[in-house]
Amino acid sequence: MTFLIASNIVLWIAFLGMTMVVLGLARQIGLLHERSSPMGAMILDHGPDIGDKAPEFALTDYFGKPIHIGGASKAGRRTLLMFTAPTCPVCDKLFPIIKSIARAEHIDVVMISDGAPEEHAQFLKTHLLDEIRYVVSAEVGMAYQVGKIPYGVLLDANGVIKSKGLTNTREHLESLMEAERSGYASLQEYISNRKKNAA
Repeated sequence: MTFLIASNIVLWIAFLGMTMVVLGLARQIGLLHERSSPMGAMILDHGPDIGDKAPEFALTDYFGKPIHIGGASKAGRRTLLMFTAPTCPVCDKLFPIIKSIARAEHIDVVMISDGAPEEHAQFLKTHLLDEIRYVVSAEVGMAYQVGKIPYGVLLDANGVIKSKGLTNTREHLESLMEAERSGYASLQEYISNRKKNAA
């Protein structure tokens, strides 16, 4: 009988100890979740800044049709410049997402790429562009000083840069639109400002 009482006491002590451990872990997970806010597209270049007029280029697209990049949009729509490469695996996976966001947001998309002609031909053989324009130009990438791809730059209807950044995921792409709507240069700036206001 004494052994049974002792074992029950030990079990209750162990149960209370485990409860304290679980509560401590739950608290730590909550703190970690609060500190790791979702991050948007990271700004890595040193090219034209947000709020600047976008550089203007009169070019021809891959199919030989004239295209004007930068400046006011004739259709009065925003334009997403996507800097990619035909051999970039992330760009390849991102392409259907770019098309989906372009439809949902009612924006024009210009894919700006570089590389060998046969690589572009292979890429376009396996991807339907629909309304997306495809431009092969190292000049545009150099003007924006794009160092890593895929990289997105969102222009408003007047050709002003509203947001930009490295876009490896759907969340990064959507953060470009969200940054424009919120009036902040980037999602990081928005989060930083919110934390300052909360303090």
